[in-house]
Amino acid sequence: MSTSTQLQSHLDGLRAALPEVRGVLIAATDGMPISHNLVDGDPNRMAAMVATALSLAKRLVESFAGGQFMETTVFGQSAQIFVYAAGTKAVLAVVSNAATNVGMINIEARSAAQKIAQVLG
Repeated sequence: MSTSTQLQSHLDGLRAALPEVRGVLIAATDGMPISHNLVDGDPNRMAAMVATALSLAKRLVESFAGGQFMETTVFGQSAQIFVYAAGTKAVLAVVSNAATNVGMINIEARSAAQKIAQVLG
């Protein structure tokens, strides 16, 4: 199975497990989109912003001697954006409605981020 097929399979599985999710995106740490399943929004712009969020969060964790960055969340009035490190080469972003169950997203997305990291080696 090709890398892109494997990645898309992981995104599809995440969307199936969390039907209330509005979109998922895998981006390279340089800001280029790798794979996505977005309902709305420009994947190129979102990938660049998510990679920037990852970089800033990593620096913040390092500044406070917090160890290796794992994840961060941004809460808005009508949406939540979850950003997970997917190994050293990629970042996984999950966009959901504001009322979505955060625990379920974390359980499913953390597992998906690990699988994505393995695929991208």
